[in-house]
Amino acid sequence: MTRPLLSVACVLMLVACDGRSEDSALQAQTAPGAPMPPAPVVVNDTPAGQRIEADVRALADDRMAGRETGTPGFDLAAEHVAQRFADIGLQPAGDEGGWFQRVPLVRATADPDAAALSVARNGRTIALRARDQFLPLPDFNAGATELTAPAVFVGQAIHAPELGHDDFAGMDLDGRIAIVFGGAPRSFEPDPFAHYASLRTKTEAIVARGAIGLVLVNTVDDEAGSPWARSVAQASRPAMRLRDGDDRPIDTPAQLRAGVRVAATAADLVFADGPRTAAELFDAARAGRLAPFALPGTMTLRTRSHIDHIESRNVLGMLPGSDPARATQSIVHTAHLDHLGHGAPVDGDAIYNGALDNALGVAILIEAARELAQADAAPGRSTLFAALTAEEHGLLGAQWLVAHPPAAAGRLVANINIDMPVLTAPTRDIIAIGSEHSTLQAAVTQAAEAVGVDVSPDPFPEEVAFVRSDQYAFIRAGIPALYLDAGVSPANDSQNPKIAATWFLRNCYHQPCDQVDLPIQYADAARMARVSAALARIVGDAEAAPRWNDGDFFGTRFGSAR
Repeated sequence: MTRPLLSVACVLMLVACDGRSEDSALQAQTAPGAPMPPAPVVVNDTPAGQRIEADVRALADDRMAGRETGTPGFDLAAEHVAQRFADIGLQPAGDEGGWFQRVPLVRATADPDAAALSVARNGRTIALRARDQFLPLPDFNAGATELTAPAVFVGQAIHAPELGHDDFAGMDLDGRIAIVFGGAPRSFEPDPFAHYASLRTKTEAIVARGAIGLVLVNTVDDEAGSPWARSVAQASRPAMRLRDGDDRPIDTPAQLRAGVRVAATAADLVFADGPRTAAELFDAARAGRLAPFALPGTMTLRTRSHIDHIESRNVLGMLPGSDPARATQSIVHTAHLDHLGHGAPVDGDAIYNGALDNALGVAILIEAARELAQADAAPGRSTLFAALTAEEHGLLGAQWLVAHPPAAAGRLVANINIDMPVLTAPTRDIIAIGSEHSTLQAAVTQAAEAVGVDVSPDPFPEEVAFVRSDQYAFIRAGIPALYLDAGVSPANDSQNPKIAATWFLRNCYHQPCDQVDLPIQYADAARMARVSAALARIVGDAEAAPRWNDGDFFGTRFGSAR
């Protein structure tokens, strides 16, 4: 999963932390290293729950080696899902009549030891130290790059005329290096915040204005959520992009020749001898009063990256629709199959199994597929079930599927995504993040009533989860989508699901302890599968396909992409 809740970490490819404060009591109960909340007794006495548990144990087994994209462990997991789809009775919907859709990728690993960042200003040169003060961003276009150019600070790189906000006003970026903060003003509502805080949106904005380099500067608030040491520990991990038919990376403009990320403690070196100090800019960012300015002198960026081409695959199974008039439209159920593979050992364990993230989501998807496939009749519209690759690298499997849907699926009309439901304490509700943006909300209400479960609002709207998992690839393609997630309403007085989830996110998210010995509530997982299946049937049988609500932020921006 690419987005933890409560600003535990931030992913460069999607949304940066904005440093919102949290309840101090909750922090104390869930801080890294805090004891695990009282573990509930796990009762798994239903066939559905037992099937889900069996799939989680298989996918999060050490044999899968953490399911990193492009590795034999991931391929082994994909084979398991394909066999389960076949056992259920789905039809293969991959390439050439098989279960797998080829996903071509470019992989790049930045080398901090070969990187350089220096500032030449007012007769002196300041060289920053790699790892301690900056990290290079991977380059997908060239193995070695060096550039020297003037630099311009453009705040959070946001051009939002509809909100009266322009970080580029009066600035010329052509042929220059853009210095950028993450996030977006706190005054923005969650939807525009989500869109404009995305690094993808920022990168598109600076490239459109001619920038040739990018310097992302952490603020102290960023590092309160994601410490610099964590970034350094992950510096050796490769990054990935999709690859087009000519073997060129997609969404990586060659114009942007080099990029680095700077630690908050080194920000003053970037802004040295400029009109404002880093502390002043951090305060202005909190207050939403950043203003752009050009810096004197030049900056030099040098990066080295190892680049190679790999392939991975999505696993696709189809349940054809029962209504000939609607079967050419498909509802897509998604859950990402990949995780992180191997990483830094913790207590001697270097396999990042990803039991909750996202073996559990895939297992729930399989169970929902089973319920629909074994019913007396399929929904009127077709249903495409997809276990996706490379979500942890920027939603790449989802992006490829949206751009290359199988012919049998026809027109994709809705997406239901499940990613890392943190079901470690019993609940009596589910959450359907993003359903309020479209007519899917009414279908969610109806499905929940049918299953006998409450629907709660997103408990952390400021975390903009709607753009931080695979559903966002569908949203950008103009397809109404939602993110089905675990609830937070306790089923008893002794366990608080919100505390249990927050403890997991602070202690085991993207860590080796995300494994099958967690107190996973398989009864809740089976219930989520029933809700997912009921939702597919309601949407599949509805007279009209889902549509964005009139005037919706995402529908207005992306609805025409359809």
